Amino acid sequence: MYDLEQLGKKAVQAKYELQRMCTEVKNNALRKVADALIENSHRIIEQNAIDLKHGEEKGMHPGLLDRLRLDENRIQGMAEGLKQVAELPDPVGEVLETIERPVGLQIEKRRVPIGVIGIIYESRPNVTADAFGLCFKSGNAVILKGGSDAIFSNIAITTVIREALAKEGICEDVIQLIESTDRSVVQEFMRMREYVDLLIPRGGAGLIRSVVDGSTIPVIETGTGNCHIYIDEYADFDKAIPIIINAKTQRIGVCNACESLVIHEAVSDRLLPRLAEALKEYHVEMRGDAKVQNVIDCVPASDEDYGTEYLDYIISMKTVSSVDEAIMHINRYNTKHSEAIITENAENAEKFLREVDAACVYVNASTRFTDGFEFGFGAEIGISTQKIHARGPMGLRELTSYKYAITGDGQIRK
Repeated sequence: MYDLEQLGKKAVQAKYELQRMCTEVKNNALRKVADALIENSHRIIEQNAIDLKHGEEKGMHPGLLDRLRLDENRIQGMAEGLKQVAELPDPVGEVLETIERPVGLQIEKRRVPIGVIGIIYESRPNVTADAFGLCFKSGNAVILKGGSDAIFSNIAITTVIREALAKEGICEDVIQLIESTDRSVVQEFMRMREYVDLLIPRGGAGLIRSVVDGSTIPVIETGTGNCHIYIDEYADFDKAIPIIINAKTQRIGVCNACESLVIHEAVSDRLLPRLAEALKEYHVEMRGDAKVQNVIDCVPASDEDYGTEYLDYIISMKTVSSVDEAIMHINRYNTKHSEAIITENAENAEKFLREVDAACVYVNASTRFTDGFEFGFGAEIGISTQKIHARGPMGLRELTSYKYAITGDGQIRK
């Protein structure tokens, strides 16, 4: 039986060592790990090739294979993310608020690490490095449980990180990987409340729901991405079409890709023919309502289509008669991730920003920017779609809590 308790004990010990570490030491270690990833990219790519071969043999969806795939550029991106994290201000110890009470007590609200963070994720080996970097810089030990589809990639990346840390005299157990692919181990991991302070799932709707429902550890929900773009009656088509193409096709297997379009009926006759031609170049299947079908050749859309995260070259289209109807439609079907409006009307833009219920809301920009790296956070731990503790891309600050430090001079309460 896999000894998760031993991992938990090691993580607790490592977190205390890490929390005593100064910012300079942490930053130097992050840079060394980044260099090690690049220097050992051949090792990582070799192991990733095994995962890719197994995925292809099992008929893995192209979008999931894209998430799984590593090459020199993606490893370079992982390393760059770690270097960016090293350059960011260390949140640990930041004084958020100072209060002086009439009795003379001095109260400071200080930012502190959460402790031990567990992360359960699917076929995205880059998460291994991203999670390490953010947890390490914010003073948290991390226990990772990646998917079986990426097991060889994750072991290779974790090994390189631990080797680099050991060379710097840093406890390797600040990052640990659960190497067992037994599903029962995941269930056991979700009940390790004695050792793990926070659990973060990253993956599809099924994984996220099983963790939210089955964990005894507090969970931050990183939701799926049924993201919409609304083309307003005041939209500039020269902006709208490139934004839609980028959001839909740049990477189909990511949570911030656009899955659904909402189009004002006043512009549908002029927009749709141009948009359809652009989407056809990328072999995107279009599924539209009756009004869309009257303008372009497409597949009839169902209510299920409007609520689906395709992760594929498929997009749904819905026509509306007003910005209010667009907002109602989006709030009904979205997953509270990322939504965008294309408009030159400032009032409609502000209304959309104010009333759409999502972690990230855009005006005249692609939803693909919902990303910790693009937001300047360095790497990210995930996109939180909940409203408690953290929302949107989760960077360093979102991986901390706070405590109150109270200084007195002999005061007693009367």
